[in-house]
Amino acid sequence: MASPIEQLAKNFNFSSFKKAQDLKKRILFTLVILIIYRLGTYIPLPNINPAVVSEFTRSHAGGLFGVLDMFSGGAIGRMTIFSLNIMPYISASIIVQLLTSMSPQLEALKKEGEAGRRKINQYTRYGTVALALMQGFGIAVGLERMMGYSGCAVIDPGLLFRFTTMTSLTGGTLFIMWLGEQISSRGLGNGSSIIIYAGIVANLPSALFNTFAMGKQGAISVMALFVLLILVVAVIAFIVFMEKASRRIPIQYPKRQMMINMPAQQQGTHLPLKINNANVIPPIFASSILLLPMTITGFGAVDSDSILGTISRLFNHGQPLYMIFYVVAIIFFSFFYTALMFNSKDTADNLKKSGSYIPGIRPGDSTAEYIDTILTRLTTVGSLYLCLICMLPEILLSQISLPFYFGGTSLLIVVSTSIDTVGQFQSHMIAQQYEGLFKKGKAKGLI
Repeated sequence: MASPIEQLAKNFNFSSFKKAQDLKKRILFTLVILIIYRLGTYIPLPNINPAVVSEFTRSHAGGLFGVLDMFSGGAIGRMTIFSLNIMPYISASIIVQLLTSMSPQLEALKKEGEAGRRKINQYTRYGTVALALMQGFGIAVGLERMMGYSGCAVIDPGLLFRFTTMTSLTGGTLFIMWLGEQISSRGLGNGSSIIIYAGIVANLPSALFNTFAMGKQGAISVMALFVLLILVVAVIAFIVFMEKASRRIPIQYPKRQMMINMPAQQQGTHLPLKINNANVIPPIFASSILLLPMTITGFGAVDSDSILGTISRLFNHGQPLYMIFYVVAIIFFSFFYTALMFNSKDTADNLKKSGSYIPGIRPGDSTAEYIDTILTRLTTVGSLYLCLICMLPEILLSQISLPFYFGGTSLLIVVSTSIDTVGQFQSHMIAQQYEGLFKKGKAKGLI
């Protein structure tokens, strides 16, 4: 028998959406925020020669610069105030979460509830400022050394340019961080994911146009385009299947007597554990970590024989060393984020306190070990799935030099964010229908 939520989901219609005023406000608010974000990606940094930057963008589109440009929604290719995007905030979040798991003081602060969470968020913002200033300085120095046919990329280099670039980029990152927080609290979807999603989707039309133009010019064969289309469809279908897949652990509740002279009934439910509990976080975290040390070496005219030049070459996108570290980082963050968000011990304690149990498993430590074993197996499969999705298309696309927007990482972000946003949309619709049923029952005197 279907649950009330499932019945309401099946009975969804457009007329109920028209009555959902709060949901429409959230959608409109999210769209306005995204428009503001996209406008910011076109505000250039001061003292920049756009011709040199455009030349550099075209010549380095297939390496680190192309990856950075994809995550920034094209902002870094235009050298705008939003060039750093939200990546410093993500990097700072990683560092703070790692410190929280290692520091007893931060761990105790995390358990203090809302007050502790606000304090940790404050530390994350401080870290964001520090990282943005550091990356902004690296970009400023790199821009001063960037040369093209029309001269230097900076019209008037010097300390003033470095200061204005650092402050502009840091201010842009903090503003994007604030926009993401506003989407999470007052809009629809996860703010950070929506920001990255909007940047990738905004450049998909141009990437499609350029790809078909390459096919028309003969740079890519018709067979390669056909294989690409099949690959993209297959990857999207596989992502949807894996993101929806879960392992259901049966849970038995205590026997309850519903009415007098009726035998007590034992109720059962399940504990759903997703295969990919970490969602799209590991690839984003891994990309952020790998791009952080490469920001300085990837912008300037670094000598290829120097140490920085060697590092830049070895860690360039598509290189074996880059892919090895990328896979290792994805696996690490899959386990780390899952352990951070799901505590098997707390779940087992909550089941024991409510009198519930897993059939055949002792309550308490045995239940925690059982859940932890299943979660470890699921996370192993989930991390390998993420590595496959992120690596296989990257290897194939590197052979035919197609845009990064068709890569596994970008498709994973787009599809996962879409699934999460649609899920929140359905939750708001179900809540709206429940509210309508409650009002009708109250008006008829049933409640």
